[in-house]
Amino acid sequence: MNLSESSATLLGSNGPLSQIIPGFTSRDPQQKMAETIEHALALETSLIVEAGTGTGKTFGYLVPVFLAQKKTIISTGTKNLQDQLFFNDIPIIKKIFPLPRKVVLLKGRANYLCKQRIERSLHEGFFLSRQHISELHRIDEWNHVTQTGDIAEITTVPEDSDIWPQVTSTVDNCLNQDCPFYKDCFVVKARQQAMVADILIVNHHLFFADMALQDSGFGELLPGAEVVIFDEAHHIPDIASQFFSTTLTGRQLLELARDSEAEALKDAKDMKQINEQAEHLQKAVQDMRYALGSELRRAPWPVMPERMLEQCIQEVKSSLQFLESTLKEAAIRSKGLENCWRRSVQLIERFSLLTGKTIDNTVHWFETYPQSFNLQMTPIIVAEQFQNYVKNLKRTWIYTSATLTVKNSFRLFADALGLDKAMQLQLKSPFDYQRQSLLYVPRGLPDPRDSHYTRTMLETIIPVLEATQGKAFVLFTSYKALEYVAEQLKNRIPYPLLLQGTMPKRQLIEDFKRLGNAVLLGTSSFWYGVDVRGDALSCVIIDKLPFAAPGDPILKARIEMLRKQGIDPFQTYQLPNAVLILKQGAGRLIRDSLDRGILMICDPRLVAANYGATFLQSLPDMPRTRDLAKVREFLTNHENTCS
Repeated sequence: MNLSESSATLLGSNGPLSQIIPGFTSRDPQQKMAETIEHALALETSLIVEAGTGTGKTFGYLVPVFLAQKKTIISTGTKNLQDQLFFNDIPIIKKIFPLPRKVVLLKGRANYLCKQRIERSLHEGFFLSRQHISELHRIDEWNHVTQTGDIAEITTVPEDSDIWPQVTSTVDNCLNQDCPFYKDCFVVKARQQAMVADILIVNHHLFFADMALQDSGFGELLPGAEVVIFDEAHHIPDIASQFFSTTLTGRQLLELARDSEAEALKDAKDMKQINEQAEHLQKAVQDMRYALGSELRRAPWPVMPERMLEQCIQEVKSSLQFLESTLKEAAIRSKGLENCWRRSVQLIERFSLLTGKTIDNTVHWFETYPQSFNLQMTPIIVAEQFQNYVKNLKRTWIYTSATLTVKNSFRLFADALGLDKAMQLQLKSPFDYQRQSLLYVPRGLPDPRDSHYTRTMLETIIPVLEATQGKAFVLFTSYKALEYVAEQLKNRIPYPLLLQGTMPKRQLIEDFKRLGNAVLLGTSSFWYGVDVRGDALSCVIIDKLPFAAPGDPILKARIEMLRKQGIDPFQTYQLPNAVLILKQGAGRLIRDSLDRGILMICDPRLVAANYGATFLQSLPDMPRTRDLAKVREFLTNHENTCS
């Protein structure tokens, strides 16, 4: 091929991709997407593209990017999609282009081993359990052979092990150029590779961390980048909101205490007050966690904290101040102690801000976890901050996902990021939903707020699971409902039951595909980015319309802001967001032109409420039924077709 050819030609039925991809099918929506991106690249403008499931959006943007020969950042929603792009899709595209393009995969620093911290843990790991010591030695063996330091390489240590924070770095505890291992640092090497890339693949969290925080010591991800593509762009408003927030976690305070102890053991053994003050800080943080309540929750920060919480706040603050004062004296002894002192200064300032008065136009809230907490001030609207960043960089910005519109409108997404002047393109899925799918809404279910709803819903699910012989995802809007249904299903269906949280997500999906007749129960993370093709997934069941929890502090603040502006928050914000999430969940069902299956939405509001039509108009155009017999008939016809 030559670089004068168009993207549509390359993606056509007789193009070079058809020669190297078995079973390649040219798709009009994919070619339209590629042509429009070519146009946006020429104009150096912003473009929003909703590409329905099956469009082939990855090749739809990769081909014009390779043709344009421009420096490009591709940001994805998940590390899984990063790997898919780097190891599967881009190698295919590179085969048809004559000029070499240097493609680099870059992850966040927590994904890379830190040589300084593993060295310290090996020598001063007094806080480690026997299990952690065993894991530490396995990591050290791998440390001597790995070329990248990417912790995904090592499979003998669980990805959720508590050892990983001890042997990876954060922006807070990284010593940067003062580190004795700086020249061999895996993060530095990965960043150096990224700086000379033609195409850099990152994920949204890394992109926004670099944008909002300007990761100390490393600067911008890819200087001179001419194109930024956000794949799975529906995540961007929420992730941008996180990174434009001011935040502090109990874990950061505990890590400061532990790092101070470790550095003092190495370089300030005579200053026993560091250990004493670090221990005092740890206890104060644990007491504050207890004072925030035993339940796990997200809630507004109290305007007037209760007496017990106020006392704990003052105790944490004074413990931090005492530790900071001593660390300041010790900082001259080593770079590690100096780093701890600088962190303590920053944490005092942030802790005081986040336990003080709320700043205008922000949501001041906290979240509790089993052993920790998160304090946060989040801007109610991030569009202005995001646009201030975008306007300063003359680049082409592409935003693409299968779910960006509500009733064929991009308004919600565009308003959230200030993209009022962006080009827009909506592409329908090429799949034949009329033939391949059936939407089933069962009769007889009570209002989802009824205390008996989940129990009644379970009785409507079981006959469908029996009809599909397993092969189903059951997606929930809450862990409580998932746990109840999981307990009840154990002895009522003969199919393998897979539960979110019992093993890593990737392993659950692999087991689901391998078993062929499993039932997988999941919550939010399984509504997105899960791709199971073929008969192993023949049914997706959704328990309720996915409205956000009404008590969520960020939601409450945005609702109040809209009301003050005379805008209906339900119609303009709550309903559209729920529609986008439902579209994502429903999108798990049909992933290939040969797939067939049942989409079961249990919530009676879909057909009974006046807003149900908004959901239905935003879903793929599939036949609908409320009759279980029709479900069985659809499945029988599929079996007869396959036999």
